[in-house]
Amino acid sequence: MGGQGDAIAHRNSENDWVSLVAERHGGWTGGARRIAAARYAPVLASAALGGAAVVEALVATTIRSVPANPSRALLLLVLAAVSLLTTLPLGVLWTHPAAAAMTVAAANLLSLAGFRTLTVPGLIALLAALYRLGRSGAQVLPAILVLPFLALALVSITAPVQGAIGDRRIRVLLVLAASLGAAAAWAGAARRSRTEAVEHSATQQEIAGTLLEHTARGERARISRELHDVVAHHISMIAVQAETARLATPGMPAAGAQRLSAIGDTARSALTEMRRLLGVLREDTETVAADRQPQPGLQQLNELLDEARAAAGTGARLIVRGFLTALDPGVELAAYRIVQEALTNARRHAPGAAVDVELHYAGDELRLRIRDNGPGPPPPGTGTPGPEHGHGLLGMRERAAAVGGELRTAAAPGGGFLVEARLPAKADTAA
Repeated sequence: MGGQGDAIAHRNSENDWVSLVAERHGGWTGGARRIAAARYAPVLASAALGGAAVVEALVATTIRSVPANPSRALLLLVLAAVSLLTTLPLGVLWTHPAAAAMTVAAANLLSLAGFRTLTVPGLIALLAALYRLGRSGAQVLPAILVLPFLALALVSITAPVQGAIGDRRIRVLLVLAASLGAAAAWAGAARRSRTEAVEHSATQQEIAGTLLEHTARGERARISRELHDVVAHHISMIAVQAETARLATPGMPAAGAQRLSAIGDTARSALTEMRRLLGVLREDTETVAADRQPQPGLQQLNELLDEARAAAGTGARLIVRGFLTALDPGVELAAYRIVQEALTNARRHAPGAAVDVELHYAGDELRLRIRDNGPGPPPPGTGTPGPEHGHGLLGMRERAAAVGGELRTAAAPGGGFLVEARLPAKADTAA
């Protein structure tokens, strides 16, 4: 038991040590990432490269045994400054890739021509500057900047020259600058192309999602209107017919009257549930344009009025004025639905009231006028719901607006409720 306990304790201590190392490593990694993401990181990196370039240039100059003279200290100071210029502009001009690349390339060429020196840190800075220049979208400038290094590399390879480019180390760095510089600029351009392609794809997906959402909202609005205009209309007729049959049939047994009453209650409950469903469907489709697909037209108005008379047992007249003209199918559909909704509202809010439906063909427009002789809308503040409290009037206004018309509702002079609409003979395509 003692040996097993020691083994468990040993494993626990090992686990604690691994966790501590992982925690420290995670802390170091996170710290390195935070430093790399800081604004001053490019300046610090280019300054570190500059320090290395200064050291390498001074060492190379010392190795070549520059003769001692009174101006040697000044020359070394200028060399140090030029070496700094081969790297430091990369960080200082980080947000200006073109200026940074031109400055770094010019400083490297100046160091090569004036001091016969080309440093590895300077080459690294040049490649980084060309990469960023390619990512910025420049195409001609990277080639112009690489061209001098390419020419010097070709000269150093093909001609046995003396001086700076005759040094084997300098020749290698020139070849690297010419070949890797073009590759770095191409890599930057390729990275930019990939980024733009990803952004373009994301934009297209977002547009497609928006169009899909818009289509879904339009379909929900269309379903909402059709449910309200068609299904609710027939359910309302069921409720009215059941109540009319119960009251108008003499000598009906109590069981039959009770069943008819239950039918009416069920129909009214269905209307209530449908209104709730319509509220859910309409909650985010208020701005969706109405559907203009032609369905019924004005030729079916007589059938609609016959149904209203049979359901309510009251009068419903159709009055036509003016010369009959051909209307746009969308206008006829809108007129039919407006009349249908007005009849449904009359049965619901003014049971037993007579309804007059007037169609006035006035040249380039159709004027609708639906009036009942019921009690009219309740006075404000009574809390009694009237026609204006449901989705019916909103649907009628949408129908009229969809074809470029307008609709208004108000209490009729002398009592009752009045619906008036003005619809163009042709649907407004801009509506």
